[in-house]
Amino acid sequence: MQAALLIDFGSTYTKVTVVDLEKEEIVGTAKAGTTVETNIMDGLNNALNQIPEPSGGWNFVRKLACSSAAGGLKLIASGLVKELTAEAARRAALGAGAKIMDVFSYELSAQDLERITRSKPDIILLAGGTDGGNKEILLKNAEHLAALPISLPVVVAGNKVAAPQAAEILRQKHSPVVVADNVMPELNVLSVDSARLAIRDVFLNNIIQAKGLDKAEEFIERVLMPTPAAVLSAAELLADGYDDERGLGELLIIDVGGATTDVHSIAKGDPTKPGVMLKGLPEPYAKRTVEGDLGMRYSAEALVEAAGRRLKDYLGWSAEEVHTQVEHCLKEPWWVPKTPKEEEFDTALGRLAVEIAVNRHVGIIEVVYTPFGASYIQTGKDLTELPVVIGTGGVLLHHNNPEEILKGSLFNSIEPATLKPKNPALYLDKEYILAAMGLLKEVSPLAALRIMKKHVLKIGG
Repeated sequence: MQAALLIDFGSTYTKVTVVDLEKEEIVGTAKAGTTVETNIMDGLNNALNQIPEPSGGWNFVRKLACSSAAGGLKLIASGLVKELTAEAARRAALGAGAKIMDVFSYELSAQDLERITRSKPDIILLAGGTDGGNKEILLKNAEHLAALPISLPVVVAGNKVAAPQAAEILRQKHSPVVVADNVMPELNVLSVDSARLAIRDVFLNNIIQAKGLDKAEEFIERVLMPTPAAVLSAAELLADGYDDERGLGELLIIDVGGATTDVHSIAKGDPTKPGVMLKGLPEPYAKRTVEGDLGMRYSAEALVEAAGRRLKDYLGWSAEEVHTQVEHCLKEPWWVPKTPKEEEFDTALGRLAVEIAVNRHVGIIEVVYTPFGASYIQTGKDLTELPVVIGTGGVLLHHNNPEEILKGSLFNSIEPATLKPKNPALYLDKEYILAAMGLLKEVSPLAALRIMKKHVLKIGG
């Protein structure tokens, strides 16, 4: 058997997937605690040892990995105008699989620089100015960053005339400094692919060693990308298909985790009703959002706060009962519900995490009244006609009724302006293979697509 070993070094667990490349089948999956503080290989071996080894031993012809260990890829972005180049930089970072710690706009202040120093990001993404537009802010912010007391990798993706000069200023203090294409070359025009690739290259070539992942590279081929980027890549493949193998069409993937809830949409998101005008920056076809206050365990307290009365109304519990369960989540983030009451709480928490995260991801429509009558303005993506919603993440994989949780992603007539899917088919990534398939796509996209179509299964009616 020619096998591929696909590894996700997570912040909590190291997850492995073994694939038979000839049969295009999953041989086994397993997970064990990530051991980045000691030797990353310990957790990897603990996970791999859970999968029965064939009599002739493993014949791994490919050994690939992604990682969100040691906090994942932490990034700070800076641009000129908050709603324009700063937002473009944020989207480039999210698409690269980064965890965004902060986004700054205009000239960096002394307080901004102090926050950057305290945060110690893995990368700074510096943008600002369209091509032919403002150059001064990009150069001024490069000077400010060059005065930081710490050295960091920097990707410059701003005004194309000023970017090389800004890079030279930054190299006085920081390394590496990479110049990418402007994330907004023209007003309201996004061009984020070059910056995404630059962030990924810096991650691969410089940050892996700092996070203790270089020990794994003695065993595997290499860590290819951050885990969220692998999931987004798998989502694109599953949606679009490959060669003559059809995909599922436009889709939404919701990953409910202990600390965050990530939402990925592969969809144009154009208005589905005539006469609707678009407002704001164009939406990327492959879009990722991360909600750091919507986690099931580490962020449970923030999730309850974001949910407000909805959680109490859903459960019918007192505030004291909710508080007791939240305290349990925070003290024991590894716990799995055992009693009906605990299961009820997890269901409510998961559903509201999905509901709020999708509300924030999709677009909204508003009515604007003019002397000529009512006009309809859409900001963000219209996903009302989206055909597929896929759930993944611990609470969904281990729940006896994941459909109930995923229903939080559906259109709600009480909030008609929020453009959520109205009647999609619901699917479940039951074996948690999306990140692994994003890796496999790099070397065998057809096999990755066919495996996903076999293992990402439809649930419910």
